[in-house]
Amino acid sequence: MKHVKCYIHEYPRPQFVRSDWQNLNGEWDFAFGNEVTENDAVSGNLPRKINVPFTYETKLSGIEDTAQYHIVWYSRRITGKQGKRTIINFEGADYDTEVYVNSELVGKHRGAYSRFSFDVTDYLNDDGGILSVKCIDLDLSVQMRGKQRWESSSYGCWYVQTTGIWKSVWLEYVDDTHLTKLKITPNLADSSVAFEIGVSEPAYDVDVCIEVSINGSAVQTASISARDIDNSVSVRLDSGNVTHRIELWSIWNPALYDVEITVRKNGSTVDKVGSYFGFREYTVKNGKILLNGEPFYSKLLLDQGYWSKSGMTPPDEAALSEDIRLAKEMGFNGVRKHQKNEDERFFYYADIMGFVAWCEMPSNYWFNDEAVKNISAEWTDIVIQNYNHPSLVTWVLFNESWGVGSISSNSKQQNFAVSLYYMTKSIDTMRPIISNDGWVHTKSDILTIHHYEQRGDRLLCLYDSRTKLTEGYSKNPQKLPFADGFSYEGQPVIFTEIGGTRYSQSGWGYGDSVQNGDEFLVRFSSLIKAVEAIDISGYCYTQLTDVEQETNGLLTAERKVKVSIDEIKKIVM
Repeated sequence: MKHVKCYIHEYPRPQFVRSDWQNLNGEWDFAFGNEVTENDAVSGNLPRKINVPFTYETKLSGIEDTAQYHIVWYSRRITGKQGKRTIINFEGADYDTEVYVNSELVGKHRGAYSRFSFDVTDYLNDDGGILSVKCIDLDLSVQMRGKQRWESSSYGCWYVQTTGIWKSVWLEYVDDTHLTKLKITPNLADSSVAFEIGVSEPAYDVDVCIEVSINGSAVQTASISARDIDNSVSVRLDSGNVTHRIELWSIWNPALYDVEITVRKNGSTVDKVGSYFGFREYTVKNGKILLNGEPFYSKLLLDQGYWSKSGMTPPDEAALSEDIRLAKEMGFNGVRKHQKNEDERFFYYADIMGFVAWCEMPSNYWFNDEAVKNISAEWTDIVIQNYNHPSLVTWVLFNESWGVGSISSNSKQQNFAVSLYYMTKSIDTMRPIISNDGWVHTKSDILTIHHYEQRGDRLLCLYDSRTKLTEGYSKNPQKLPFADGFSYEGQPVIFTEIGGTRYSQSGWGYGDSVQNGDEFLVRFSSLIKAVEAIDISGYCYTQLTDVEQETNGLLTAERKVKVSIDEIKKIVM
């Protein structure tokens, strides 16, 4: 496996890397909200221990209590560095988070799936201070929940809730003047790449130098004055005296360019950040999906991103690359990350291993003004956070009308889906967007269909023409391809949920359970062959692994094979 130049093991933010950092994962003090007073909690007087970033519901946390506690507290000591600003970063904490240092409130954040940061420098003493974190996570359906249950027990395809800190927490140390933003946009049409940068203290004596290289060889250098909060520069990689031949990123050749960004003030270096990018173009044209101008047939797996001992949190960094390795070995070329904004290191490994990923908005389950407000803010953060990854090729807004249950005819819900579509486009014009995966699309770049028919011949009979695909066979208006007022406009078509075959007598899944591996392979083969016989752009099979009571994975929750990987690959390839 070939890492990029800036890679640091366990570094949580792989496309914006600084060398001066401290990982805060490990043992923290902990308490449930009913065990402590507010004064004791902000002072760090907590009775339990927990292994961050694993939530108290999981085995790896050291607690493993799946009951619902709506308030949790964390605490540990942190230290700063002389002459540096100390920034604390939370990759994910669910849902309302309050951060205190030495009993003083530093800041608040709302959301479960987006990264957030606070500058804690002015709250630290000479010897550091006590960091205390309060997380409030109610079982409300107006917040992004994804697959987290809101009942006391798991059921169907909803799993144990995730409460509090569930992604890495870490410190980084920076100068007063430092890089705050890096947005990278490659353009294959003119072999250029645009860099949008921001600095904390823009001034005429601050400049930013960008150096691009590949495989250790310098390609191009550019400089920009940081006199404004946001600046941009576009760099051509085949102009002037540059003789470099552009290398494109693809699943067959995941070529990546290294980037080093240096911030200087009065000529002196005050910050250095490492990053990378890939030249690739993933477009929709004439009813087809194209990767770098060539037709791309999606062979995806639905991937929930759960582990048996750690819930939504990967047990370690290696677990992320292992999931990709197993999926590739089975012949699949990507995943639809389902109802979760995955640990960013997953997208990093997809970048370097040549694997495409769809990023999906975790669903709310009730529609009102509060839901609109919460979702709009958090989804914007998620899109900006993941924008630079070349492996990320599609944004998915809603899934099966969850949270917008009347979208087929309700103009408010339709307007919300359309507004999210255009809001996402205002940030990212590079990627196609799906408005409501499965059915009842509004404005959408791809038409997606969910159907869990277990017999391939029956599936082919139902969808043996493009008319049946685009108009739908269902008489249920809640499951027709398009909402009222919207119609097919020549988009590519993908079955984004098929299969889901239950591989257990006791678990939950679709259809009658198979009795053995041979029976499964027959059914699996019939479904894949049926989809491939239809003139569409691919499929997404449900799913990569079992999750809790859901037993329709190709792998167990522990990533053990159920049937031969080679036999699956023969069918998929």
